[in-house]
Amino acid sequence: MMQSQKTFLLNIASPERSIYSGTAHMVSVLSVNGELGILPRHSPLLADLLPGEVRILTPDGEEQFVYVSGGYIEVLPHMVTILADTALRGEDVNEAAALEAKKLAEKTIRTSPLYTDRDQAHIELIKALAQLKALEHTRRMKKRGM
Repeated sequence: MMQSQKTFLLNIASPERSIYSGTAHMVSVLSVNGELGILPRHSPLLADLLPGEVRILTPDGEEQFVYVSGGYIEVLPHMVTILADTALRGEDVNEAAALEAKKLAEKTIRTSPLYTDRDQAHIELIKALAQLKALEHTRRMKKRGM
């Protein structure tokens, strides 16, 4: 497939399934070194991802949101691959489960005497908040009719 100078091939996959495979104009991810915005012809890069939201700008101007729990991004000039431990489209996020995980993590952070429990709860809180953010952004796009 021939890529235009303004797009690149984007693949987002988890062990369970492929979440996104198609062209994109831009993708934004949260890496261990900060937020990365990838445009066509970006220099090659390999980075670890933190739990967070992947924002995709499609060639037709539509924004899509995907939650990833961590993983890796490989950037080549005309292709970007995101391999995530867990990945969910914004609309597939289970809001009730994410809210419950957030509540439980907040309680553990407040009440546990063990640093290890609080550290693990902090990671779970970050994941729950990222899921809720992806869901919120997806709902906002749908309300705008995009």
